[in-house]
Amino acid sequence: MRKPTSAGIPVFILLAASAAQAAPRSGEDVYTATCASCHGSDGRGVPASQTGLSLAPLDFTDCEKTNREPDEDWYAVIAEGGPARGFHRLMPAFGEVLSEPEQQAVLEYTRGFCHDPVWPRGDLNLPRPLVTEKAFIEDEVVVSSAVATRSPRNVDTQLVYEQRFLRRQMFEVKVPFGVAHVPGGDREAGIGDIGVALKSMLVASRQAGTALSVGAEVILPTGNQDKGFGKGVVILEPFLAFGQMLPWDSFLQAQVGAEIPAEEAEGVENEGFLRGVLGTTFTHGKFGRAFTPMVEALAFRELASGAETTLELVPQIQISLSTRQHVLACLGGRIPTLNREGRSPQVMAYLLWDWFDGGLFEGW
Repeated sequence: MRKPTSAGIPVFILLAASAAQAAPRSGEDVYTATCASCHGSDGRGVPASQTGLSLAPLDFTDCEKTNREPDEDWYAVIAEGGPARGFHRLMPAFGEVLSEPEQQAVLEYTRGFCHDPVWPRGDLNLPRPLVTEKAFIEDEVVVSSAVATRSPRNVDTQLVYEQRFLRRQMFEVKVPFGVAHVPGGDREAGIGDIGVALKSMLVASRQAGTALSVGAEVILPTGNQDKGFGKGVVILEPFLAFGQMLPWDSFLQAQVGAEIPAEEAEGVENEGFLRGVLGTTFTHGKFGRAFTPMVEALAFRELASGAETTLELVPQIQISLSTRQHVLACLGGRIPTLNREGRSPQVMAYLLWDWFDGGLFEGW
């Protein structure tokens, strides 16, 4: 005989009702209740003229804009509102209204408005190392610099512009310039050999956490060879770039390639290289500033019998500067380890601006 409650309702019915009330809602239910009034039932966004807002909501069906952002940024905005990532405060916070399972469910449902799986997910956009080319494609401007710690203390600086096109492709322009001692003992500044590169993602699996790209760079002899700013010959650099997400916000990256001169030139040989990166990311608070310590290992050697292998280590740390996480800085040191003769340690740094995510002075 079932044991009735004081109200005469069987216990198992009360337990079932309590479980139903505690069960998180589906992503569609949460979206309909909390998001659709501004973003529209189809995810395209309700016009500002209808909502009365001062700006139009994000169109979730625009894969180019939505898929490039990692889940962490979406969670931050869902839980703490637009200001959590330097966006407008008209985007409210739902962290006290939605449970974490409901936040995850509505995020996955919202992701589903992009119907083209070819667009790579932003979670595969691993932190940029100082030297190694990463597999993900980006819209960035990067200014990097390396200063030798021993005489003659040359300064090598590089301006990099990157832009995505189509869905998984990117082109890149590198303009090196520096200050160096030239023959005769004077110190001069000059532009180096400009590089133009293309990169295409072959694999972009969010489920496996794997990214793989193929690319090639053409380095043009624009620098003054006599003053040491260029090599005086066109160089082709084909490469493969790999990225793998690991547990505990860690990651592994690698790049393998070769430098092949278009013609014979003094002091320029065919050279192969292998670069690897291991790092992890720590966050201040739940959605705050990100700190990413990394270690790079750089190996390269001439592709000739009897040539020695050179190995360098580059410990470094990347720090997010802006609230939107689109302006980053990195500082590290390049330390010769094998075949060190004639090679000076260097202090290295870069400043990165992801210009697609907003202006340089926005989102702080």
